[in-house]
Amino acid sequence: MKREIKFRAWDSLKNRWYEPTFEGYRGKIEEIMLSPRGRLTMRTMTESIDESMFPNRFELMQYTGLKDKNGREIYEGDILKVTSEDGESYVAVVKWFGDDGYPAFDLAGIPTPFSYDANALATIFQEGVEMCEVIGNIFEDKQLLEGKQ
Repeated sequence: MKREIKFRAWDSLKNRWYEPTFEGYRGKIEEIMLSPRGRLTMRTMTESIDESMFPNRFELMQYTGLKDKNGREIYEGDILKVTSEDGESYVAVVKWFGDDGYPAFDLAGIPTPFSYDANALATIFQEGVEMCEVIGNIFEDKQLLEGKQ
């Protein structure tokens, strides 16, 4: 099964999301380009944004191909509330572990009482025993992670 590849970008200068679309809505990302030198450029309907003007301005977050219990798309950087059949729950962050030599999306910050034999995110969706819900993201809702890390 193929997974839809798409991104969203957090703009730390404007404190807002740009979400990819080809429908041409104002303020949405129309095109994301990465130059051979690794510089990010995004073209929207209203402006051309070049990261070289503001280094580290944008954080790209990739779609995992998964949706939460409400049908909301799950991106890296999202904060999930994971609830088991018995009602116990925890909060964790979706992370891409490729930089750590583990090329997969998984959850970071899982409390010790909860353990998984393999990739937690994959296990949750394959076994269907636990439910997850996007309750925020690491840029706008850091308070949800207080005491979790």
